[in-house]
Amino acid sequence: MSTVQQLIGFARVQSARRVVRETDAETLRQMAELVEIPAPPFGEEARGRYVLQQFRDLGLRDVHRDDAGNVIGMLPDAAEPDAGPVVVAAHLDTVFDEHTDVRLRREGDRWCAPGISDNVRGLAALLAMARGFKQTSVRTRRPLALVASVGEEGIGDLRGMKHLFRPDGPWRRAAAFLAIDGAGLDRIIDRGVGSRRYRATVRGEGGHSWSDWGIANPIHAVGNAVAELMRLRLRRAPRTVLSVTRTGGGTSVNAVPQAAWIEMDLRSESEQALARLDRRVQETLRRAVSAAARRRRRGTAGLDLDVQSIGQRPAGRTQDAALLKAAVAATRAVGGRPDHTASSTDANVPMSLGIPAICVGAGGQAGGMHTLNEWYTNDAGPEGIERVLLIVLATTGVAQTAHPRGPR
Repeated sequence: MSTVQQLIGFARVQSARRVVRETDAETLRQMAELVEIPAPPFGEEARGRYVLQQFRDLGLRDVHRDDAGNVIGMLPDAAEPDAGPVVVAAHLDTVFDEHTDVRLRREGDRWCAPGISDNVRGLAALLAMARGFKQTSVRTRRPLALVASVGEEGIGDLRGMKHLFRPDGPWRRAAAFLAIDGAGLDRIIDRGVGSRRYRATVRGEGGHSWSDWGIANPIHAVGNAVAELMRLRLRRAPRTVLSVTRTGGGTSVNAVPQAAWIEMDLRSESEQALARLDRRVQETLRRAVSAAARRRRRGTAGLDLDVQSIGQRPAGRTQDAALLKAAVAATRAVGGRPDHTASSTDANVPMSLGIPAICVGAGGQAGGMHTLNEWYTNDAGPEGIERVLLIVLATTGVAQTAHPRGPR
């Protein structure tokens, strides 16, 4: 019998699951409130204040915002306070800027708003789980930390997790990490897709497109580079990809530009494969720029290449850990079908450090992620939160007694 199957028989665990179901209207109300609090990249503070107050109202202890902006609270009265903690996180931020209309719209059974699933659903699940613990006095063996993190999306570059798991930080001793991200009942992300993101800028002297024709042209160099990058052979196992995602440069149709740039996203499930691709990309850029510079008119200046890192996410993997086994068993226990997959989430950072880490959805169904038409429906919504609760309790362990001071 698995740990999850044993837990299902515990009276307090049954009560906590019942609280999740009975307070589902409260969970949905909090989703409606959260989604209309903007949380653009590097602008998560207002939404963080909401979660911080909820943590306090739910009786968590040591509630605070750290130097990066993560909101952290501890479940009180762990039976083994010196054991390595379990960390459960849901990210605060969205991909949308501060000017985005985030008002909630209801279209039939769909709730529509940018960020309603990614990751308002995850935040609401974090709060619903804490509510279940509070109302039933479930007591964990290991310490349990709940975190509303910053900087998970895009240019945030996992800054919240990188700060949380910094070398001199207390969370490096975590026993396990669970990220709650988006909707769904089946997905178990146990492989972290690493990424390296670069902005490559080529600079030259620039000039008039007629009278200065023949000088080295940064856009020609960038064009050559893109063409060569697209000819690189990429590995299928482990899957490794390269995308040129943005480009720009120049000031006028009749001027040779002084600068041109491209931005690139390199990704792989393997840190070693990612490092190999990185080296090939750097060599390709240098070669393409040198070739363009050699074709310039004699006596004119060459070209300079400047490559800047604009983001790095480590790759990682969780295998054969108790956390992963608990996730599989909990998924089946609530009627889901375990679907092991790879993605880039907050779990990447602890995975890369050898800490057992996974990411799961929080029930319901969703679509249109990262678009203005993002939507959520509450089909199997409570079951998704029950799944999270079972995974967490199977990993922390459940003490035989309730909180010494009873319900709060």
